[in-house]
Amino acid sequence: MSRPLRVGVSACLLGQNVRYDGGHKRDDFVVGLASRSIELVPVCPEVEVGLGTPREPIQLQRDGDLVRLVAPGSGQDHTAAMRRFAEERVRALAELELCGYVLKKDSPSCGVDRVPVWSGHEMARDGRGAFAAVLMELLPQLPVVEESALRDPLLRESFLERVRAYRRRKAGA
Repeated sequence: MSRPLRVGVSACLLGQNVRYDGGHKRDDFVVGLASRSIELVPVCPEVEVGLGTPREPIQLQRDGDLVRLVAPGSGQDHTAAMRRFAEERVRALAELELCGYVLKKDSPSCGVDRVPVWSGHEMARDGRGAFAAVLMELLPQLPVVEESALRDPLLRESFLERVRAYRRRKAGA
């Protein structure tokens, strides 16, 4: 347990200019985790899958029973590429012995819950980001939180305690 606690994080939350518009969503509460002796491991699935910055926006779209990751302007479907990338990246992240993950709320790649899913002109908030879904599928016990929850002191401490407990459990395994 001499290694630092490692927590994965959506790179835009650290102030990296990786968003579709070339901007970021720096979050002081997320950045502040580093002051708690936590090593933050930034990931931007959209850039890492090759979409670049700036880029055409993407969104989740319902296609029958399936939810796809699509650029609505061009119609380009990124679902399969994101799935392949996410499976590989999550396996690599597991090798880093991550103890938790902070994801960007409402992101079509990183949102955990209530991500907008479009069906024509109708929108339902019942989706999960394409990368987040694979992360949570392959590492189901990993503590995961959206950055918005870290603003609440009780939820922030709860997440940090789950991160520490996850590490203790993994060390004892």
